[in-house]
Amino acid sequence: MKVFYSPHQSVAGNDSFSPSAGKPERLLAQWLERYPIQVVDPQPVSEADFCLAHDPGFVNGVLAARLSNGFGNKNPEVAASLPWTTGSLVSAARYALEHGGAACSPTSGFHHARYASSHGFCTFNGLMVAAILLKPRRVAILDCDYHYGDGTDDIIQKLKVDTVSHYTTGARDCPDPDKFLEELPAILERMGGEILIYQAGADAHLWDPLGGWMTSVQMRRRDRLVFEYCKARALPVVWNLAGGYQEDFQAVLDLHHATMEECLAVFGDPSKEG
Repeated sequence: MKVFYSPHQSVAGNDSFSPSAGKPERLLAQWLERYPIQVVDPQPVSEADFCLAHDPGFVNGVLAARLSNGFGNKNPEVAASLPWTTGSLVSAARYALEHGGAACSPTSGFHHARYASSHGFCTFNGLMVAAILLKPRRVAILDCDYHYGDGTDDIIQKLKVDTVSHYTTGARDCPDPDKFLEELPAILERMGGEILIYQAGADAHLWDPLGGWMTSVQMRRRDRLVFEYCKARALPVVWNLAGGYQEDFQAVLDLHHATMEECLAVFGDPSKEG
C-alpha cells in the first residue's frame, strides 16, 4: 500500500483541542510496524494551487500566519505544514489515477474549510484542491466524517465546480447506520466519477465525544464496502483520515488501523505482487 507522507505535514502541537495535526506521524510509526506499506514522499502544493479553491487573500494571509488557521490560532508551524498536508492527498490521488487501485494520504482537516474562511480544525479544503487539480477528470468525494462537509459544498457552489460529485455525512441524512450501509453501494453508484476520494472518518464511532453513530464493526463494514465497490469497478480510490476526538487517542488510531486493514484485505499485499 502506497502511503504518501512527509514529516513536514505533522505538527507536534497546535494549541487547540484537536490532536489531528500530530496524528499522521503517530499513525505512520505504528503502520510501519504492522503493515506492508510503502512510504512515498509527496510533493507540496503551491500557494497558486490553494487559490484554485480559495480566496487568494485568505490563502496568503494564512500561509503568512497573519490570519487564523482552522485551529483558531496563527501558529507558523501549522502554516508551514499546510502545503504538505494537501500535497499528500494530491500526490496520492495522482498516483491512484495513473496506476489504479488504492493509495493512502494520512491527512485530515479539510471539509469544513470554505472558500474564504477556515472552520472546525480545517484550514484549507484539500479535497477540493485535489479535485480541481485533477480536472478534467470527474472526481467523487465520499465524506464519511460524522459531520457535514459544509466547506466542500460551499466551494463547489461558489466556484460552480461541475466535475465533482459530493456525498457527505450519512449520519445527517440516515440516522440508522445499518440502513446507511445497505444504501452505500447505491450511493457510490449514483456519484459516478473516474476516481474516488474517500474520507474515512473516525469520529463516526459511537464513543466519540463529537460524533457517535457506528460501532467498530459497522465502521469496518463501511470501509470494506467502499473498497470492494472500487475494486470491482476498477475505480481508483485515495483515502484519507478525518475526525477522531476520543480521550484515549490510541482508540482513534485503532479505527484508522482498521481502515488500513480493510483496504489491504481488498486490494492485497503489494509486497507479494510480481
